[in-house]
Amino acid sequence: MGEDKDINNRKEDKDSSANEFSQGRRDALKVIATVPVLGAMAYGVYRKKKAENTNRNAAEMFRFGSKVAPYSPTSSDAQVIRVGIIGFGIRGTQLMQGLGFATPEYVENLIEQSRINSANTRYQDFVEQEDLRVEITAVCDIFDTYAEAAVNAGANIHREGVGGTLGSKPRRYRHYKELLAAPDVDAVVIASPDHWHGTMAMDALRAGKHVYLEKPMTWTVPETYELRSLSRSNPHLVFQLGHQNRQIEAYERARQIIEKGLLGRISLIETGTNRNDPNGAWVYPIHKDANPKTIDWKQFEGDPDRIKEYMDYMTSAGLSEYVGPESRDKFSLERFFRWRCWWDYSTGLSGDLLTHEYDAMNQILHLGIPSSASSSGGVYFFKDGRTVPDVLQTVFEFKERELTMLYSATLANQFSRSRKIMGHDATMEVGNTLAVTVDPRSEQYRTQIEQGVVKPGEPFYTYIPGQSVDAVSTATERYFAERGLLYSFIGGKRYNTTFLHLKEWLECIRNGTQPSCSIDQGFEEAITAHMGTRAYMEGRTMYWDKDKEQITRE
Repeated sequence: MGEDKDINNRKEDKDSSANEFSQGRRDALKVIATVPVLGAMAYGVYRKKKAENTNRNAAEMFRFGSKVAPYSPTSSDAQVIRVGIIGFGIRGTQLMQGLGFATPEYVENLIEQSRINSANTRYQDFVEQEDLRVEITAVCDIFDTYAEAAVNAGANIHREGVGGTLGSKPRRYRHYKELLAAPDVDAVVIASPDHWHGTMAMDALRAGKHVYLEKPMTWTVPETYELRSLSRSNPHLVFQLGHQNRQIEAYERARQIIEKGLLGRISLIETGTNRNDPNGAWVYPIHKDANPKTIDWKQFEGDPDRIKEYMDYMTSAGLSEYVGPESRDKFSLERFFRWRCWWDYSTGLSGDLLTHEYDAMNQILHLGIPSSASSSGGVYFFKDGRTVPDVLQTVFEFKERELTMLYSATLANQFSRSRKIMGHDATMEVGNTLAVTVDPRSEQYRTQIEQGVVKPGEPFYTYIPGQSVDAVSTATERYFAERGLLYSFIGGKRYNTTFLHLKEWLECIRNGTQPSCSIDQGFEEAITAHMGTRAYMEGRTMYWDKDKEQITRE
């Protein structure tokens, strides 16, 4: 019966198309008849103008007034903010550079790269990067070599290479609490390992410091609530979570497209992370200077209260297989430099990479916390003793929105996959650019499809705010560039997104306003990631009780 009905429908569509063609032919003859000499040519002009008008009307749907604020340079007489840096590893180094400070060796390397390749503009970009009116007064890292590098970076106020003139050196603190107690520190940038994020952020707020905290926001679920409560009770202190994708211009256009309903009813989001090299899988090199004398292992182990929360959960849920296998007090260079590979210090793929994808979609769609999360995966490729998975799939359901978000990741294949927001009428691919492809079964664009204005299956609308990923070499860097996590464009000019995110935080401190990724967005990110992690560990679907604000098992 269903097949007969479908055949009849197709026949009716065919008959309708034939009638429309016949009617169109009669209209054409009428038009030609009214033009005594140049009938055929006149009709051709008529048809061309009609098509142009139709195409213009279709394009009008994708015209937007820009809501992206024009770039506003920091005033030369703006308040100087005294900043302390906690953690000067991979991300801490990048954040310091975003503030305008780098080691002379790093700058020297940029100079050399520009000599080798004139198309490499990183040195020029860094030297010309705006002065954010920041003074690095204090640094803290528990590895002596990193701490010394942080001191030299903070003193490199002229952004010069080796042999340049340094300014006053920031003070090095051996314990982060000593830095927080310093009277010449107004704000802190925290880039420690995941298991220290929440603790350090709370201690900073208690010390009266503004906080820029790298993602993910927290390591345990209980501290997530505690940090939110503490931040809300200190509204005069500006908290910014380090999701630099909040600065991507293309995301604002994506939000506008969805707001206008141009994708139709959205039911599915597909996103993920693909990498395929040791660096992308967190197998970072071990520094030659590292040893028990140059590393404060006791401080690395973690805050006792947070460790107890972690162990209480692991014990109560029967997850001892994910703890250790080495004790926390056993010195390990592998664990110190590759801590992301163990749950003892890490939040795994959920906290490290999934949070980027979730926050991007939350920014565009205002998703909030999912109603449920289900995860699967395992350690399939990197058999190096790690306990966090190198392959992960997590499905988040947003029941009230009748929407599902699928995240999948592998650290053993780098096939490029775009983020897709899939609506009934069109699909939008989101990265450092946007592309909208109309669905063949679209009802909203049916007329344009029939008139040949829109070709289903091909990008109908593409938004390119600017593209330049020169000097992007590694698979990890390429991934971040494609995701728009390295650069954004404002007024056609390229800016480093980390620089923009830090600049926003600093301006909020000066103006007493709230940034784009404050504690509320951070809470949504943290709970979502924890739901995905617990679903993986426990092998069951985890739920969010919206009224009680609790993660539950049913």
